[in-house]
Amino acid sequence: MKSFTQLKGLTVPLMRANVDTDAIIPKQFLKSIKRSGFGVNLFDEWRYEDAGYPGQDPDSRIPNPDFVLNEPRYQGAQVLLAGENFGCGSSREHAVWALDDYGIRSVIAPGFADIFNNNSFKSGLLPIVLDKEIVEKLADECSQSEGYQLDIDLEAQTVTTPAGDVYPFEVDEFRKHCLLNGFDDIELTLQQRFRIEEYEAKRRQSAPWLFG
Repeated sequence: MKSFTQLKGLTVPLMRANVDTDAIIPKQFLKSIKRSGFGVNLFDEWRYEDAGYPGQDPDSRIPNPDFVLNEPRYQGAQVLLAGENFGCGSSREHAVWALDDYGIRSVIAPGFADIFNNNSFKSGLLPIVLDKEIVEKLADECSQSEGYQLDIDLEAQTVTTPAGDVYPFEVDEFRKHCLLNGFDDIELTLQQRFRIEEYEAKRRQSAPWLFG
């Protein structure tokens, strides 16, 4: 898993409340368990005017000119500002994978659905909860200033604006540790590999019939 320490990223506002995981990555694209290849279909039904299906040539699609991610000024965005209850609906991990594959490293919102929040930390994406008024203020500044970038420091747990305003955020210490070090569940388990190997060696001696 990619670690997250500091990020100064171009920011894009998508201030819709209750954005569900089917809007983030529609169900017809959930045919792979690989974590890559989903970014092109992120927000597919909002991003394109034609119907999307797996295997399409992206260059053949009809972009929706009114959707914020299609605006030239937001190309390459790494930080997404969102409304309340972002990531609600089904528990699909693909929603986080699509955001990450597109290039989004952090989502800032007044609140997240619990499962989406958990999936984000397990996939290297940082969900940040700030008060609704603050998120709306950031979105307003972003809309008015082309090239608007937010500076996110996970170690310090702060979001800093181009004007120098600093907003602290809370994060669980264990999740912070994992994200700073790039530990997903498997990598976290492998930190104990020597103890696991030691245990297996002892079991081979005490119960050899378990190992054929």
